[in-house]
Amino acid sequence: MKRQNSKIDLNNCPDCVNFNLRKAMRAVSQYYDKILAPTNLRCTQFTILTILSRLGVLSITELAEHLVMDRTTLTRNLKPLEKEGHLTILPDTADKRSRRIVLTNTGKAAQEMAMPYWQQAQSEMVGFMGEEDTKQLIRLLQRLSTIHQPL
Repeated sequence: MKRQNSKIDLNNCPDCVNFNLRKAMRAVSQYYDKILAPTNLRCTQFTILTILSRLGVLSITELAEHLVMDRTTLTRNLKPLEKEGHLTILPDTADKRSRRIVLTNTGKAAQEMAMPYWQQAQSEMVGFMGEEDTKQLIRLLQRLSTIHQPL
């Protein structure tokens, strides 16, 4: 796709999808993090533990694909969880180059303990936005999460 030389002023970025998504994501993450604070988990960590709890043992590549995150960033996010004993990263028995992530009993307990806090944050977020707008937003976000390259 050829880029057009444009003189659009992006100082405030009112119509930029990326700017507005990132701004909203920072606000939402801060909101969930504040409510999850008593659990000593950030919302990103809670998400990782929840995915592992639901799906079981995953490779780093598989987890990165579920999160739509690059492996390097994911590995950086896994280190504190491993240090806290919430998960273990082991070599794959079939492919020594691959590593598998295993949720520990400590990690499962942390995820379960954090669940009511997450439910509170989720309930408050739905209350703030309304059920229909929340459903519509989730549909749009799920659709957007499938975009992996420029159209």
